[in-house]
Amino acid sequence: MFKTVFFIFLLSLSALFTITTHANEAKHSVTVGAEQPAVYLPQLQNKRVGLVVNQTSLVGQAHLVDSLLSKNINITKIFAPEHGFRGDHDAGAHVKNAIDSKTGIPLISIYGKNKKPSAEALSNVDVIVFDIQDVGVRFYTYISSMHYMMEAAAEQGVEFIVLDRPNPNIAYIDGPILEREFKSFVGMHPIPVLHGMTVGELAYMIKGEGWINKATDLKLTVIPVDRYTRTTRYSLPVKPSPNLPNDQSIALYPSLCFFEATPVSIGRGTDFAFQVVGYSPVKLGDFHFTPRAIKGAALNPKFKNTTVHGLDLRQVNAAGLNLTYLINAYATLNKHNVDFFERAGFMDKLAGTNKLRLAIEAGQSVEQIKQSWQSGLTQFKAQRAPYLLYE
Repeated sequence: MFKTVFFIFLLSLSALFTITTHANEAKHSVTVGAEQPAVYLPQLQNKRVGLVVNQTSLVGQAHLVDSLLSKNINITKIFAPEHGFRGDHDAGAHVKNAIDSKTGIPLISIYGKNKKPSAEALSNVDVIVFDIQDVGVRFYTYISSMHYMMEAAAEQGVEFIVLDRPNPNIAYIDGPILEREFKSFVGMHPIPVLHGMTVGELAYMIKGEGWINKATDLKLTVIPVDRYTRTTRYSLPVKPSPNLPNDQSIALYPSLCFFEATPVSIGRGTDFAFQVVGYSPVKLGDFHFTPRAIKGAALNPKFKNTTVHGLDLRQVNAAGLNLTYLINAYATLNKHNVDFFERAGFMDKLAGTNKLRLAIEAGQSVEQIKQSWQSGLTQFKAQRAPYLLYE
C-alpha cells in the first residue's frame, strides 16, 4: 500500500514539474525585441532618443530606460501613454507632463488632450523607440498612441523603431472591421476587433497602407521577436495595464470590454477585473461581488460598495471573441426595461460600427452576427499578409 501511494506521489510530482516546465518554456522560449540590444543599439548611438514606454518595457528584470542609460544612450524624452509611464493611472485618467523623479528625464503626456506630440516636443529627438506590450485588441489604446507617434515622427523627420513583443491573442482574427465614421482613439484603423498582429506588424501596415500623414517619409525599423511564431503561447510577465491582471483577463478582454458602454460591471474595483459580469438589482447569475475603490486601478467603479450578482468567468475557456455574455445580458436586462446601451455612441466606437449594437437589439444570434463579418475578415487577411513577420 505504501509503495502504491508513494508511486502515485512521484507521478504527481512529475506531472507538476512537466506543467511548470511547459509554462516556463512558454514564457521564456522567445526573446522580445528589447532583449536584443546588439541589434538596435547601433541605431541609437550618438543620437537623441525619445522613448514610448510603460511598466511592461522590460529588458529581463530591468526597465528599458535603465538599460539604455546604463549603456550611455542619450534619452531626452519619455512619452507617457494611457495609465502613465509607470502604469499607475486609472483608465481614462489624465496623464500630465512632468519630470521623472528617478532619472530627471522630461515626461511628455500622449494621453488626454495632447495625443500627438508637437514639433517642439520632438525638437531634441532624433529617433523614437516604441516598446509597449499590447494585447492584440483594436480598442486597446496603445496602438492608437503608436499611430500618433509614428505620424509625428514622419512629419518631423524623426526615425521610428518598434521593439516588438508577442501578441497573447495572436491566434484570433474576429469582429467587425472598423468603419471610417466610427473612428476614434479606441479604434483608429480599418481592422477587426481581434486583428492577430503584433505591434511591429501593425506598424508596418500603418505605414504601408498610408494610414498616417507622410507615411512614405517615415523611416521605420522593427526589431522582431526571436523564435516567435503565430502558434507560440506567451504568458505576459507583467500585467499590461491595471485592470488586466492575468492571462484570463487578457483572453476575456475583447469579449467583455463592450460592457464598458453599458451599466453592467466587469469587475473594475475587484481583484478580478475583466473576469466577471455583474449587475444590481437584476441578477445576471448566482455569483456575487462588491466593487470597491482601488487606487491606480478604479477609484469610482460601477456599483462601488454595492453587491452585484452575475457570472464568475475566472475558470471558463476564454478564447477569441465571445458575444454570448453580451447578448444574454442584454436579453435579461431588456426584459426589466434597463437601458442597456446607455452609451450607444461609445458602444459603436468600441465596435467600430453601429451594426453590432443594432443586430443585438434586433435579436440576431451569435452565428448571424459573426457571419456578417466574414467578407470583411477575408479581405483584411489578404490586406495584412505583406506585413506579417511571423509564420
